[in-house]
Amino acid sequence: MSKPYILVLYYSRQGGTAQLAQQIARGIESAGMEARLRTVPPVSTTCEAISSDIPDSGAPYCCKEDLQHCAGLALGSPTRFGNMAAPLKYFIDQCSDLWLNGDLIDKPASVFTSTASLHGGQESTLLSMMLPLLHQGMVVMGLPYSQSELSTTQSGGTPYGASHLGGEEGRALSPEENNLAQAQGQRLAKHALKMV
Repeated sequence: MSKPYILVLYYSRQGGTAQLAQQIARGIESAGMEARLRTVPPVSTTCEAISSDIPDSGAPYCCKEDLQHCAGLALGSPTRFGNMAAPLKYFIDQCSDLWLNGDLIDKPASVFTSTASLHGGQESTLLSMMLPLLHQGMVVMGLPYSQSELSTTQSGGTPYGASHLGGEEGRALSPEENNLAQAQGQRLAKHALKMV
């Protein structure tokens, strides 16, 4: 059997969500677990379009087995009108067999997002990503207010999960956003370690 890992599964168009994913992975690994970074391909409006099996850059594409065998999940998406992006939803919609088999029941999970605008739907996007995880029987965790950055951040960060305010210029993560993402990864890993 392979070493337990936490899947950090995300879709990122402008890079903000990918930055959060990397910081969450750093937090996971600092707590003593392997973080497996994976992404999903974009969805094409042309039905016949087929993307390469390997992305040009960044994390490899996720396969269903990555999700099936994980000890925990961090799921991330940019906001799309207050909801998760279609490519991530498309991947999740293909996982009904994992639901039928109960493969994800009782595994810890968390969510993260990034937006271009301050009130661009961060919290509703995080909540939308929680719904399929709850249907899968996962134990969804947020960020407690013991993380002092939740009370001081001037950009991203919510009790529902780490977030990033990228702005239209795509700015880097703030120190508070970095800390919250790493804390989320650590918390997820600590709970996953108790389960394995």
